[in-house]
Amino acid sequence: MTETESGLPPVVEQLWGLRGSGRRGGPKPALSVPRIVAAAVELADAGGLAALSMSRLAERLGFTTMSLYRYVASKDDLLVLVLDDALGLPPDLSGSDWRAQSAAWAQALRAGYGRHPWLLELPISALPAGPNQLVWFDRGLAALAGTRLAEGEKASSVLLISSYVRTQATLWLDVMRAAESGRSPDWAAVVERLADPARFPAVARAVAAGIFADDPDSSQRYPDDEFDFGLQRILDGIEVLHRSRVSA
Repeated sequence: MTETESGLPPVVEQLWGLRGSGRRGGPKPALSVPRIVAAAVELADAGGLAALSMSRLAERLGFTTMSLYRYVASKDDLLVLVLDDALGLPPDLSGSDWRAQSAAWAQALRAGYGRHPWLLELPISALPAGPNQLVWFDRGLAALAGTRLAEGEKASSVLLISSYVRTQATLWLDVMRAAESGRSPDWAAVVERLADPARFPAVARAVAAGIFADDPDSSQRYPDDEFDFGLQRILDGIEVLHRSRVSA
């Protein structure tokens, strides 16, 4: 990625409004970066990331493909712009303790992935650089202000939580897509039938405990329960570190 005289990549300057539009002078252009980005998000929401191409975007906007490149240098740059735009801003987390704030931050990020699941297909190539992404990072750090963690530990904790959110969201999206396509077998039935106690004693104990029992509401509760369980265990670990500093 090339850099400008400011030392910043051109797309980062564009994210922060440090670059002009694709035209200079004359009448107000019919196109703009915000309009292009909004249309790109709509395309991705409707058909996934695979549906987002410069040609389809140009057709949706009623312009030629080449005209888009006067505003967005490449599709890679477009993806950087839509990532920052689609996630929007995190909620206000003030008024509660650090643990509740961190949990609310994680739940909000998860909800963002739920609204725009195609975001999970975008590779993570660097730390957050866009203004919205940086607000998310800032709020995540601010949530831990009430702890005794060092600044580097707070940053690592935020990255750990965000990685967990992304992994869980990706896992559940894959499961749902497999179920919708009919490619996913009834895993509970398979395990209950094949988990020979002599060969798989731990799994057999889990089956006997009824954790795979048919429950008409389990499909609704499962992702939420599993997400909350894992998130709380992460927060438990952060709390242990915090308390070790308090007692030191």
